[in-house]
Parts: sequence; C-alpha cells; structure tokens
Amino acid sequence: MPDDWDGVTPLPVMMHFHAFLRRGRTVINHPRIGSETKPRGVMLVAPSAQHRAWRFWQEDPADIDFADAVLADVAKRFPVDQSQIYISGFSFGAAMAWRYACARGDRIAGLMTMSGTIKQASTCANPPRQVRHVHGLNDLWMSLPRGPDHDATNVVALWRKALRCGAGRLDGALTLAPGVEFAHFTWDTCAGNRSVTLDIHTGGHFIPTGWLGYQLDGLMSKTPG
Repeated sequence: MPDDWDGVTPLPVMMHFHAFLRRGRTVINHPRIGSETKPRGVMLVAPSAQHRAWRFWQEDPADIDFADAVLADVAKRFPVDQSQIYISGFSFGAAMAWRYACARGDRIAGLMTMSGTIKQASTCANPPRQVRHVHGLNDLWMSLPRGPDHDATNVVALWRKALRCGAGRLDGALTLAPGVEFAHFTWDTCAGNRSVTLDIHTGGHFIPTGWLGYQLDGLMSKTPG
C-alpha cells in the first residue's frame, strides 16, 4: 500500500507482471518497483503466474482473464481510481504486460515495460493511450528486436503502428542514476493525443534504477522525483 494513505481516497493502481520463475512477493519487496510506487500514492498489485511463468506466447492467453479477475478482486476490497490503472512488467512479465495492454488498452492509463516484448507483427486491436518502454542494447535474455539497418527503435514498432504515430525524434540523453544513461526517443504525434517513448541504454537485462518512478510521475502529471 502507498505511504500515508487515509484509507478512504480512491487509489491509483499499478499491476506489475513479474519475471520468469519469480513470484509476486519478489515484486512487492523489490527496491526498483515497490519502493517507487509507495511514495507516489500508488497501490502496487503483484499477481503470481501459474507455475511461475506467464502464458504470453499466444495471441489471447488465459492470463489476460486472470489479470482481469485480480483487478476486479482488488476493486472489491479497496477504493480504486479506475481512471488510473497502470500496467508494468519486467522481462517475460513485460511481454505479458504487452499482451494485456493490447487486449485491455481502453481500461488502462499507461503501460510501462522493461526488457521484454512480444513479436512486433502481433495483433493489437485495443492499444493503451500511453506506452513507455526501456531496453538494453546488450540484453542477452530478451534481446532488443532490431529493424532494418539495425534500427533499435523497432522495439516499439508494434505500438507506433497501433497508435498511428507519426515521425519520432531523439530527445537526447536521460540520466536517472549514476552509471546509466539512456537515449530517449519520443513519438507524440500519435492519433488521439497518444504517445510512445523509448529509452535505450548500453547495458543488459535489468530494471534501471529510478526508471519506473520517473515514468509514473510523467503519466500521473507529477514533477519527476
């Protein structure tokens, strides 16, 4: 639960899909996930996958309905701000988050994923309004899917197509923690005032310190902290 919640005010919710062979408990106690939601007034929901692995390989996995049931159960137990449902995920969990966002995009306020994707040619009939993704150029576990001429921005080609985005731009470098610098790309001319951002770093397969909190601040229109 978030810090200093009064027990009455409807809460923004971030549901996070964990990595392969992990559990929801790992997410709650993770210093780069749970510690980012608590001070921002956001309830963190961390379901555990059956057999510790999300079924994201097919177009319409059963885990989409499972995630729906989790959010419905949360709403029965707590006052939830349904206009502020955020979805995030890391690694295989990021791929599951992509699947969920493609199916339930009209229900969520933003998608934040780290080091994991699905095939860029996948069908996405109901994309979310806001997409934020980060990936390492040297990720050996879920490698960045490059496009023609080794184009690294191909990693969000699915979202750019689904949201009917125009040309993007490189907004320069973004530094959130010592030792990790991101090339920050933005597509903000998408249909219906939607947008996609992509942060690329030279590292491997990990959750960058401060990235999730920074994105939450932006999606919630708060000053980044």
